[in-house]
Amino acid sequence: MRQLHWSRRHEARIFMSMRLKSSIWVAAYLRRCQCEGVFGAVRRRGADEAGAVFVKLALLDGNAMLYAPAPQAVYDDSRPVERVFAPSSVEPVAEQAVEERLAKEVRFDPDAWIVEIEDKAGRHFLDLARG
Repeated sequence: MRQLHWSRRHEARIFMSMRLKSSIWVAAYLRRCQCEGVFGAVRRRGADEAGAVFVKLALLDGNAMLYAPAPQAVYDDSRPVERVFAPSSVEPVAEQAVEERLAKEVRFDPDAWIVEIEDKAGRHFLDLARG
């Protein structure tokens, strides 16, 4: 009995530290965008298990926003498995600047994903880091 109790605690700890696979998260995110009438596509497929996901929001006026994974320090301990993003700038910037940043990120992390969505209204449906 005692071993079973330890095993369940151990399983619970493993479950709490697990994060949804990047491939599944991206598929669900694109589905959410589609349901809201926002076009989205995978521009670069990264590692299925745990590749970092970068989201480019094209505003269709030559400007864009880039959302990158938020630093670990901003994650809520009560919900450690959710993905949280941080904008790379306060205001939209020229799409070329976003493309240059994405190229640097891919050189640094070849397992990274790039998802691009297009919405004139700037809707992105991401959970953003507070602060």
